[in-house]
Amino acid sequence: MATAASPSRVSPRPTSNEGTHPEQQYLDLMRRIWEEGDERVDRTGVGTRSVFGAQLRFDLADGAMPLLTTKRVYWKTATREFLWFLTGRTNIRELCAQGVEIWTDWPLDRYRRETGEDISRKDFSARIVADEEFALRWGDLGPVYGKQWTDWPVYEPAGNGLFAQRERGVNQVADVVESIRNNPGSRRHIVEGWNVAELDQMALPPCHKTYQFHVADGKLSGLLYQRSCDVALGLPFNLWGGALFIRMLAQQCDLEPGELVWMGGDTHLYLNHAELVAAQLSRVPDGSPKLEIARRPESIFDYRIEDFEVTGYAPQAHIAAPVAV
Repeated sequence: MATAASPSRVSPRPTSNEGTHPEQQYLDLMRRIWEEGDERVDRTGVGTRSVFGAQLRFDLADGAMPLLTTKRVYWKTATREFLWFLTGRTNIRELCAQGVEIWTDWPLDRYRRETGEDISRKDFSARIVADEEFALRWGDLGPVYGKQWTDWPVYEPAGNGLFAQRERGVNQVADVVESIRNNPGSRRHIVEGWNVAELDQMALPPCHKTYQFHVADGKLSGLLYQRSCDVALGLPFNLWGGALFIRMLAQQCDLEPGELVWMGGDTHLYLNHAELVAAQLSRVPDGSPKLEIARRPESIFDYRIEDFEVTGYAPQAHIAAPVAV
């Protein structure tokens, strides 16, 4: 519960459209964390207010997507990141070349610490794009999301009690497509990112770690579990990515989109996000963003950014806030 030193209560909830818009549950979670969450010392040193265990549900029928309207969410950036996950690659060079800086802060922080050079983020990204050798040295994140999703390592006996890593590991995404198509009633439609043996090699262990899918009445629903969730900056992207995953899988498996169920473990707001929280909670959600997928590629790995179009999205202004590394 809140301590005496906790941030003051934010302004009362706006009454217009209250309780009717799907986004209201996100705003209610934000308010609950800020007013009632435990104040905690976290890995970044910034400090958070946190609750443990949270759930949000979004109906994806008729193209609906959980795209926040109370601030601008850069859905194309989130989509580029998700498509990058599906490549299985782990170097930020490809992202930086597209102007996507979601992952730049972690390699940049390591570069500054190890070299002592106070290079700007812009200059670091430009050098990553321009210099392949530099990118290989400083731009790799380790075996993060996409590597685990598409190439989970497998070790086989090599004789004399030794084991060797198989050239290609398990492609969980390809396997889940086949599983949904051929055994829709299975309870094993899972994509997992939490590879305990490789956590210490990752720039950041997976936050959105487990995806599970469920087929019923010709619809595909998905559950996303996050062990750790930055509600202000991360969750808007995570909700989009989870819903996008469902939409792509549904198209590939001849199903209709069902529901996104999101579950959070340590669900938190950073203490230096006070202005963002106050601004966003003063706003009223409005509109019904929808996603159209222009074509059906041959496989789930063949989508391009041009395949996605959002309509009905008129968000309120972007709210900037610092990222805790």
